[in-house]
Amino acid sequence: PAPGGCPFEPGPAIPVLDRRNHFLENLRAVWPDHPVRGLAIAADPHAYAQNDEMCRVFLQSFADAHLPLTELVPCDARNQEEIGTLLPRSGFVMLCGGHVPTQNHFLPAGPAGAVPQLPRIVLGVSAGSMNAARLVYAAPEEPGEAADPGYCRWLNGLGLTKTRILPHYQFIRDHVLDGQKVEDIALADSKKRHFLALPDGSYILCADGSEALYGRGWYFADGMMEEINEDEDVLPLR
Repeated sequence: PAPGGCPFEPGPAIPVLDRRNHFLENLRAVWPDHPVRGLAIAADPHAYAQNDEMCRVFLQSFADAHLPLTELVPCDARNQEEIGTLLPRSGFVMLCGGHVPTQNHFLPAGPAGAVPQLPRIVLGVSAGSMNAARLVYAAPEEPGEAADPGYCRWLNGLGLTKTRILPHYQFIRDHVLDGQKVEDIALADSKKRHFLALPDGSYILCADGSEALYGRGWYFADGMMEEINEDEDVLPLR
């Protein structure tokens, strides 16, 4: 979910792609033997400077990891109308991190309707990995959202995976939002629908119709949680 580290914690200016749980090996195994054109679908379609900077940083991170991209183009409000042209020309798509509902509302304007055109390699980062699900668990994250009875916690996503996730679990488990521990909010929400909570370094690999959890993860369901996998272990999900 966070290949460059947790966004809440300080790190190097150019983050090193996470090597835990065979992430780089699995990515290299499907990477073409030539540089590919990348498309980064933004979380905030109007944060132009932030989107440009993120693409610059990740372009260097991928180069440092010997995963060459010819370029990494941000897809946001500036070029969203061109998505039908951009996607077929891209060999790699990154669904960027940010505010889940903001990205979710942006997706139907282009990418959600263009899922069949997505390339073989799609990497979801944080919010992007959450919005990749068919039905998204959009846990409250901004002040006021947990206390707002009108805040929608379940959203239609891209449908690239059947697995709903709550990322950055090592940080948010003790985080307090609107006077409530986020973990308690998540446990209450799990009474409605189940999901997996993942710390940074863990991820879901979807390939050839199957899905597997790489690394540590917790299963939230019916108001309870259970640790279901350890670091460096692989758990087939479906």
